[in-house]
Amino acid sequence: MTHTSRPARKPSGLEGVLPLSPLQEGLLFHSLLDDGEGPDVYAVQLAVDLEGPLDAARLKDAMAALLRRHANLRAGFRSVRSGKPVQFILREVELPWREADLTHLPADEREAELGRLADEDRVERFDLAAPPLIRCLLIRREDALHRLVVTNHHILLDGWSMPVVLRELFTVYEQGAQALPPVTPYKNYLQWLAAQDRTETEQVWRRTLAGVEEATRLAPAGPGREARMPERVEALLPADLGDGIAELAASGAVTLNTVVQLAWAVVLGRLTGRDDVVFGTTVAGRPADVPGVESMVGLFINTVPVRVALDHDEPWSKALARLQNEQADLGPHQHLGLAEIQALAGGGELFDTTVLVENYPVDPAAEGARLESGLRLVGAKGRDATHYPLTLVVSRTAAGVQVRLDYRPDLFDHASAERILRRLERVLRAAVMDADRPVGDIDVLDAVERDRLVSGVNATGAVVPVGVVPVWFAGCAARMPEAPAVVWGEVRLSYGELWSRAVGVANELTRVGVGRGSVVALAVPRSVDAVVAMLGVGLAGGAFLPVDLDFPADRIAYILSDAEPAVILSTRDTADRLPSETTVPLVLLDSVEPAAELAGECAVSAGDAAYVLYTSGSTGRPKGVVVPHGALRNFLWSMGSQVGLSAG
Repeated sequence: MTHTSRPARKPSGLEGVLPLSPLQEGLLFHSLLDDGEGPDVYAVQLAVDLEGPLDAARLKDAMAALLRRHANLRAGFRSVRSGKPVQFILREVELPWREADLTHLPADEREAELGRLADEDRVERFDLAAPPLIRCLLIRREDALHRLVVTNHHILLDGWSMPVVLRELFTVYEQGAQALPPVTPYKNYLQWLAAQDRTETEQVWRRTLAGVEEATRLAPAGPGREARMPERVEALLPADLGDGIAELAASGAVTLNTVVQLAWAVVLGRLTGRDDVVFGTTVAGRPADVPGVESMVGLFINTVPVRVALDHDEPWSKALARLQNEQADLGPHQHLGLAEIQALAGGGELFDTTVLVENYPVDPAAEGARLESGLRLVGAKGRDATHYPLTLVVSRTAAGVQVRLDYRPDLFDHASAERILRRLERVLRAAVMDADRPVGDIDVLDAVERDRLVSGVNATGAVVPVGVVPVWFAGCAARMPEAPAVVWGEVRLSYGELWSRAVGVANELTRVGVGRGSVVALAVPRSVDAVVAMLGVGLAGGAFLPVDLDFPADRIAYILSDAEPAVILSTRDTADRLPSETTVPLVLLDSVEPAAELAGECAVSAGDAAYVLYTSGSTGRPKGVVVPHGALRNFLWSMGSQVGLSAG
C-alpha cells in the first residue's frame, strides 16, 4: 500500500540568483547534452534505516524545514538569455514526499519490493529547472522499522554534505529547528570563488599540463555515447595489506590519497604503455578560509586532472613524496573548472578514468546512534555514479580498506574490471613490501597473465619471405613486367610500366639531392600517380609524406614546416593548392620522364624510414609518426597472407 504526496511545483516567487560552482556548471552541461531518455547517472541516493517509534509527519516536517533553512536546496538551474548558466532560488518550495507500507507483504517479497521502490525512485529524472531537486521516500518495513530514501541530483549536494543533512534532519526532528545554529549560506562559498585570482591559477595549470599532447584513455573515445548506469566490482583489501598501506603512508608522511593515486598511475602506465599519465580526481573543495565551511551544505567538490610522470628508476618512497608535494602545490588552484583546465592544456578531454578517496565526516547513521525519542539509526548506504568509463573509489571503513571500481558495461565487462582491480591490489602489495623498490620493477601481471601474453598472444614470430618494399617491387618488375600492377578506373599499368615511371621519379629525386633519410612531401591526389610517387621516393631511399590538399592551408603549412621535407612532389593540377608561403623546392610529377634503370643503387634497409604520417593529435596540433620499411613490409606481408594474396 502506498500513498504519494507529489506537489505541483508552482514557483512562489524568486528569492535570488546565484552563479554556479565549477562542477555545477559541468553537471548542468552534461544534463543539457542528455536527451532525457536514459538514466541520469548523477541522481544520487542515500538510504537510512530507522529502528524504533517513528512519527512520519514529524520527519517530513523536519525535512521541509531544511529546505527552508538552506536556500540552495531550493535552487533550480538554467541558462539565461545571454547563455550564462545560473541557479535561481525560490522563496518557497514543497518537499516531494512519498510513503510506502510493506508490512502486509511476506518477508521475502518485502525485501524485493524495498529494492524495487528505491530503484524506481532513483531512475525518475529530475528537471533541473524545476526545484526542489531533492525528494524523499519513507518505506515502512515492519511496525518499528523504516527506511528513509533521500534522492537528489548531484548538482545540489556532495558526499560531505549528506552527513550534515542527516545530523540537522534528526536534530530538527528531536528538538525543532530552533536547536540549530544560524546557517552558513552556500553563497558565501560562491563569493569566495569569485574573488580568487584566476590569472595565477591559470598559469599554474598551464605549467602543470605543459607537454600533455593526448588523453590517457583506457576506453575508445566516444563523445556521442548514451548515458549508462555503471556496474561495479568491489573488494575489501586483506587486513595485512590495509595495515601495510597505512604504515606506508605514515612512514612517508603522505596520505592514503597519495598512495592510491600513485598506484593507479602505475596501473594506467602499464595498461597504456606510457610513462606520463593523467587521470581525474575529486577534491573536497572546502577552503579553510571560508568560515563555517565544514558545516555548509552544497556542492563544493571539483574534478581536476592529476598528472603523474613515472620515473621507472625512482623508489616508491621518493615517488610518493614527490607526488604529494606536487598535489599540495596545486591545492590552492583546484577550484578551477575542469573544462577551463582542459582548455588551458589545448582543448579536449585529458582522461577517462577518475579516482576518489572518500574522507567524509563520520556519518551518524553508521554508528547506530539512538535518539532521545528512542529512534535508532541502524545504517546508511549511498548510491552515486559518474559518466566516466572507469571510476575507482577507495574508502577506509571499520572493516578495513574498501576498493570499488565502477565501470560502464558497454565499454568493459565484469571480468576486465576485476582484472584491473586485482592489478591495483598487486601494485599496492608490492609497494607495501618494499617502499625502496623502483617503480618500474613492479609488475601488474600475475604469472598466468604474463605467460599468456608472452607465450600466447605475443607469439608472433614469423619468417617474412620478402624484402623491403622497393627491393620487392624491383624483383616483381623483373620477373613479370607484363603482369597488371595498378588499376585505377580506366588506367592500367603493368609492373614494367610502373617500374619505368617510378624509376624516372627516383632518378629525378636523386638528382635534386634526395637520399636515405630524406623526407619527400607528396601533394598528389589519390590516383595511379600517387602509387608511382610513393614507389619512386622509396627507390630513391627517401620517406614519403602524404599531404592532404583538402586540409586548411595553415595546417598544411604547419606539417611542411615541422617535417622539413627536402622536396615537394606534386602535379601541375595540384601545385597551386599548396600554401603560397611554402619555400620547399617543387618537382612536378607530370614533367618526369620514365627511365629503364636507376641512376644509383636502392640500398634502403628495414630500419630506414618508409613514410611519415601526421595524425590529428588530441590537442588539434598534428603530430608526425615515422614508420620504418621493416614495419611496412611486415604489415603488407601479414595482410597479404591473411587474404590469400601471393608475394608476386
